Amino acid sequence: MTLDPALLRARAAVLRALRGWLDHQGYLEVPTPVRVVCGALEEHLETVDAAGRPLRTSPELALKRAIAAGLGRVYEIGPCFRAEEEGVHHSLEFTMLEWYRVGAGTDELMDEVESLIGAAAEALGQRPPAFSRRRVDSLLPDDGPGAADAWFHRWVDAVEPQLTAPTIVWGYPPWQAALARVRDGRADRFEVYLGGIELANAFAEEGDPAELRARQDAANLRRCAAGRAPHPVDDAFYAALPAMPRCAGIALGVDRLVLALTGAPHIRAVQVR
Repeated sequence: MTLDPALLRARAAVLRALRGWLDHQGYLEVPTPVRVVCGALEEHLETVDAAGRPLRTSPELALKRAIAAGLGRVYEIGPCFRAEEEGVHHSLEFTMLEWYRVGAGTDELMDEVESLIGAAAEALGQRPPAFSRRRVDSLLPDDGPGAADAWFHRWVDAVEPQLTAPTIVWGYPPWQAALARVRDGRADRFEVYLGGIELANAFAEEGDPAELRARQDAANLRRCAAGRAPHPVDDAFYAALPAMPRCAGIALGVDRLVLALTGAPHIRAVQVR
């Protein structure tokens, strides 16, 4: 794909705006390793191998260790890798912004991500998007974990394409908790959509090592049953969890944000590849 200097300048402006917003809010940039012990905990994520170790699918585990060590607000912007993900909105290598805030919940992070995306839009001379907030079951009823595959197909095929207006979707079924806390029978997490593109995924973080290890073990059993390799265990991550205070975190795809704000035709148009 031919490089477009205007799109690369827009990407640079968005990155400056993101870092400026985070710095103004008191977040500390913390670099973490790209080649890791465990590239992912979630069942559906596939990692890329690098000399016998996976490349990270996100900096989540390392940033949570930084929180457990005593930092209150941390972030990282850097490359992440996910195998089996190539398409208009997907790239095997992409740039992710992830941030964590001690003492916050998903309500506070909804406010933060709206403000941050607004700052990125203003950096491109645009008005900040006005987000609505929708509960998941107002868009698609929950049929339970036994119908997970069918639910996801309907969500991707029928619901996501309709989320063209700026939308935050919250209140996921408990079987979609991933690494989030379950509260009042719902997974305490949300996703952010702009122009029909999923931009971000946020959790009120579950900090119980026994609970998270049980979830990883269950996910690995399902992976093995499907003929996929289990994700390795990161012992340092689990050892740090008892010291991690209540916090919330969010991961935002930078390439997708630039794509949504510029109307570029393909994710590769906002990357140098």
